[in-house]
Amino acid sequence: MKTPHPLPEELLGRPFTLVDASAAGITPRRWRHGSLAYRGRGIRMEGATTALPLSVRVRPFIDVNERCAASHLTAAALHSLPQRRQDEAFDDYHLIRPEGAAYLDRPHVIVHRMKLYEDEVTTIDGVPVTTPERTWLDMAELLSVDEIVAMGDACVRVPRLEFEGRNMPLCSTWDLQRTIDKHRGKRGIRKAKEALDLVRVGSDSPQETLLRLAIVRAGLPEPELNVPIFADDGSRHHEPALSYRRYRIGIEYEGEHHGDESQIARDIDRSERYAALGWTEVRISKRHMVNDAKPAAAKVLVALAQAGWRRGS
Repeated sequence: MKTPHPLPEELLGRPFTLVDASAAGITPRRWRHGSLAYRGRGIRMEGATTALPLSVRVRPFIDVNERCAASHLTAAALHSLPQRRQDEAFDDYHLIRPEGAAYLDRPHVIVHRMKLYEDEVTTIDGVPVTTPERTWLDMAELLSVDEIVAMGDACVRVPRLEFEGRNMPLCSTWDLQRTIDKHRGKRGIRKAKEALDLVRVGSDSPQETLLRLAIVRAGLPEPELNVPIFADDGSRHHEPALSYRRYRIGIEYEGEHHGDESQIARDIDRSERYAALGWTEVRISKRHMVNDAKPAAAKVLVALAQAGWRRGS
């Protein structure tokens, strides 16, 4: 087999369609050359895909499959929504196809044929994707109630502009409710309804959500989320992940990054601020989240009891 001509720069290192190839001047002979990996009918690539962004990997599969959009696990990943469950394979992509469209059977795609409204599709990097609220509802088919709550919290949280480049939530709780109302009888709808009652604005991570749910299920008062502490002189201090202002208790979840030396120094400063303000700090780590986070809830219970809280009060 002769050495093939190099691909045009715009097609290097990514999957591309026959339409892309024709526009770039690729001949049919070059298209059929064995150096190009077959990625399904009408899709080729030279090399591996493992280092490519998801939007680049999935785009050709949507381009060759009319009336489709990325959905379910693929859409959740594109929206950077938390999920414990991973795709069945690295190169399998979930696509949604409207009811009534022809049956589609192609390699590397998992097709969901169901009701899909025009306002339930957005774009990310030029790729059609189900909106965050529709993605959340679709994922109710696959996740537990707690996981759906965590994803809902991620949808409605208000991001910090300096860290994430945006300050608007992906959607609102009203958007989640409206999507439920449009899809009565859909698989997972009961779990979605149960989860929506537990979704709150203010949680910054799935761990914070799971911690909050464990605290409430233990019969303790529901904590506030990321509410700033104000000193008696009105000066504003930091924002505990969860807190009880009435009892002057702040609850901090410490992820793996808290082992970093600079983070340890910041945590020490934070603990000193708690003490200076007359607040109690409850520090929760991964080891407290085992057994449905019951050890974490027990630590919070001790702090509340010491602050004067009693069940029924």
